[in-house]
Amino acid sequence: MELSPGKLWGLRRLADAGGRFKMTAVDQRPPIKSLVASRRGTAEAPYEDVAAVKALLVEELAGSSSAMLLDPHYAYPGAARHVRPSQGLILTLEDSIFVETAHGRRSSEIDGWSVAKIKRTGADAVKVLAWYRPDADPAVSAHQQDFVATIGDACRRHDIPFVFELLVYPFPGDAGHTTDYVEQPGKRTEHVLESVATFAHPAYGVDLFKLESPVGGANVSEPATDDGSIQGTFDELGRIAGRPWVMLSAGAGKEAFVRILTYAYGAGASG
Repeated sequence: MELSPGKLWGLRRLADAGGRFKMTAVDQRPPIKSLVASRRGTAEAPYEDVAAVKALLVEELAGSSSAMLLDPHYAYPGAARHVRPSQGLILTLEDSIFVETAHGRRSSEIDGWSVAKIKRTGADAVKVLAWYRPDADPAVSAHQQDFVATIGDACRRHDIPFVFELLVYPFPGDAGHTTDYVEQPGKRTEHVLESVATFAHPAYGVDLFKLESPVGGANVSEPATDDGSIQGTFDELGRIAGRPWVMLSAGAGKEAFVRILTYAYGAGASG
């Protein structure tokens, strides 16, 4: 990859001195809002409570992180002050509410926010999550591709890194269907790899991939018992990405995620 000065400097701000991306995500909205509402016994989570939880998370976890990922509505207003000057700051741009159709999900930007506005906040990078299935309805796939390409173009214009998170998901008729931000039950490896291959094209302008395991967390065995097939799948993921990439947990438990990270680091992941 060739990086412009702004993108290179932004990526350096997100990593530690050894070039590792130890980024802590505090941009979750439905999971934290649901937890707060449940504890409060209310239908909706009070804004002040959600913001306070996020501020506490940032304050407590900042010391172990090279960068913090915040959402503009809850985390940024109250928690940005806890991000240390030596750390990178990433703001998310995708709306947590997506359109669910019978044959795919459509993503959109947060109303009133843009790459330009994120740049004006002083953030070091823009993060976007897009749901994607290579077997979705062609119109849905085209919408998702246009959504990502438009943001990639804006990141190029404003010379700011584009951190792209990619998640496969179940269709409404699939077994175990859920709209929660969790790993798809029974996900297919080829769906993950084909999705990454699509957005690895230079037209999308992705600088850093935030990827899920290509193998279901429940099926990731201890590396010592692997016959080479699981590591080979992770190696293929890294090859297809073709740029720095980090592994997201997708809701995996601690022990499973440690196993996943072992394979990911073996395949060249940077965090």
